[in-house]
Parts: sequence; structure tokens; C-alpha cells
Amino acid sequence: MKLNPKFLVHETNGEHYMVSTGDTEFKGITKNNETAAFIIDCLKEDTTVKEITDKILNEYNVTDEKIVEQDINYIIEKLRKIGAIEE
Repeated sequence: MKLNPKFLVHETNGEHYMVSTGDTEFKGITKNNETAAFIIDCLKEDTTVKEITDKILNEYNVTDEKIVEQDINYIIEKLRKIGAIEE
């Protein structure tokens, strides 16, 4: 899976945004926290939940893999609902 190229990612002044282009069903902007932005950044290339989990475990001081995986799946499901994920 990966980020739909019709969604643009932008960071300004430490704020993370994702903007849909005019050619998407979802018309709008999402403001993302740092974790969601990290996951979205991982989705710029074809990846899996396991690969994203491993990257988060290496990047942040967390050890509970199941909780990390649940959080990733939650964010990915939100992204799927707005059409931001390509399978």
C-alpha cells in the first residue's frame, strides 16, 4: 500500500498537512499530528504495516509493538476512508 499521489503532503512551521487535489472524492485538508505525519511519510513508498511498525519502533522510544500496530492501523483506516491509500 502507499499514499495516493492525488494527496499532497506539506509541513510548515512544524505543522503537518495533507491536501487532496481537485481530482479526489475527498475535498479538503487534514492536519496531522507528528505520528500520523510519520506514517504518511512512510506511505510515500509502497510499504506494509509491519515495515511502518519497525520504523516507528526504531525512531521513537516505544516498546509495545501491538499498541504501535493498532495506532498505525487506526490511522491507515482513516486514510482509506478518504481515499488517500492505494492498495
